[in-house]
Amino acid sequence: MKIAAIQHFSMLDYPGKMSAIIFTQGCPLRCSYCHNADLQPISPGTIPFSDVISFLKSRVGLLEGIVFCGGEPLFQSDLYEAMVQVKKLGFAVGLHTSGYIYERFCEILPVVDWVGFDIKTTFKNYEKITGVSNSGNIAEKSFIKMLKHRNNLDFEIRTTVDSRYINFDDLLEIAHFLKDNNVKEWVLQQCVLRYEDKDDVALSLPNDAELEKLKKVINIKVRS
Repeated sequence: MKIAAIQHFSMLDYPGKMSAIIFTQGCPLRCSYCHNADLQPISPGTIPFSDVISFLKSRVGLLEGIVFCGGEPLFQSDLYEAMVQVKKLGFAVGLHTSGYIYERFCEILPVVDWVGFDIKTTFKNYEKITGVSNSGNIAEKSFIKMLKHRNNLDFEIRTTVDSRYINFDDLLEIAHFLKDNNVKEWVLQQCVLRYEDKDDVALSLPNDAELEKLKKVINIKVRS
């Protein structure tokens, strides 16, 4: 497993659990707002997984969950085996993913406990955000597969609102899609563009009137 970094403690990345975050190296997507662009290249990781296990053994009884983040963790061929090792230590296992690699997503669903699933935009418009053709079809397939496991795992559906490519009609279409699939809550995350040579730029979220229309379809949580 190619591991770029470990965050030793977080209360944000696995809702309701004190967790550590494992950042994996490599992602096949090139999302317009990516905050971890340094994790996109398929280059060797810097931390052996044996070191991760040694660290986790020292945190048994102190942490509740371990979250695999990225990059795109599904890009790791040994993700399933890594999750099994983590679970054997007694930790709940979380995953942040776009669901892009369908076969591996299906493989890990029986062992993962919580999934933070990113819906980038309407599935037909995915390439505008990801830069990768057919990425929307794969994401939709993974999303539907995840719903079939909803009795055995928790999940959070979230969308980073890149208002350069996502308009209100797109958001409304996603809201109805989620409702039709019996999803009860949707997290809208503010998109912040980060630059090396100038200040960060926070893009606009839906205005109050638009949020009220969305809330008539599905419960909305806004995260800025």
